[in-house]
Amino acid sequence: MTLEERINAVLDKIRPYIQMHGGDVYLSETRNGDSAILKFEGSCAQCQLLTVTVNRVVKPMLAEEVPEITKIIFE
Repeated sequence: MTLEERINAVLDKIRPYIQMHGGDVYLSETRNGDSAILKFEGSCAQCQLLTVTVNRVVKPMLAEEVPEITKIIFE
């Protein structure tokens, strides 16, 4: 699987949780083989807890399943 496919597989696992809260998350692009730019939509895009979700849910899952991604940038 490509890097993007592996990241999207992780996001597919997270997406139901995000969607339960009225939002969604997509991979926008990767950079330098170590950064993932994620786009959050819906209520998650403006949520004050977005950083908490990224730090407690998204980052740990990506670190486990796609360890070469060390930086997450979100739009």
